[in-house]
Amino acid sequence: MRRKDGERDNVKDIEEIMQMANVCRLAMCEGDRPYIVPLCFGYESGNLYFHSASQGRKLEIFRNNRNVSFEMDVDQELVSGEIPCKWSFRYRSVVGFGKVSFIKDSESKREALRIIMGNYSKGVFDFIEDDISKVTMIRVDIEDMKGKVSGY
Repeated sequence: MRRKDGERDNVKDIEEIMQMANVCRLAMCEGDRPYIVPLCFGYESGNLYFHSASQGRKLEIFRNNRNVSFEMDVDQELVSGEIPCKWSFRYRSVVGFGKVSFIKDSESKREALRIIMGNYSKGVFDFIEDDISKVTMIRVDIEDMKGKVSGY
């Protein structure tokens, strides 16, 4: 990060931003081409969790390259200025890197779904076993992440 004044490397500060986020953009690489998708997510204990259909482009990419990057941001606000070079943007964001793995067993899938749902709603969730067997669950083991705050 070029400007250190907005950098956040304290896990508590970073997790606070993550708890406010509704979307995680997950980036992967297919050969020499980047591919990024916005996803619903859950976060717990240094891991991100995502759900997916059982087939698709991102799953094929993951099978060939487990390395990913992710980004989430909150509190975005355009700040206008009197001249173009004085315009700016306020935000809080997190960017990180990790490795993908697939969650296979039913109980671990159920727990991952609980973590994802917990990011959007409070309560106890019951999942139908047939639905759990059809969904692909993805865990990203976070290797490194940084937060950034600009304009706050």
